[in-house]
Amino acid sequence: MAKSKGVRIVITLECIECRTNPNKRSPGVSRYTSTKNRRNTTARIELNKFCPHCNKHVVHKEIK
Repeated sequence: MAKSKGVRIVITLECIECRTNPNKRSPGVSRYTSTKNRRNTTARIELNKFCPHCNKHVVHKEIK
């Protein structure tokens, strides 16, 4: 029998500057994966992560 879905889910974080800025260092969008607790954090999260395409630390927002 399969296990039921847990409280922790896998999320994808995407760079907001890569998505909106066409004049960047290289083509592509920076994405990270992380987990969050579905019960404690219901809103979409934003984390400050390093983007290799922008070559600096920028805000990454949760997608999907």
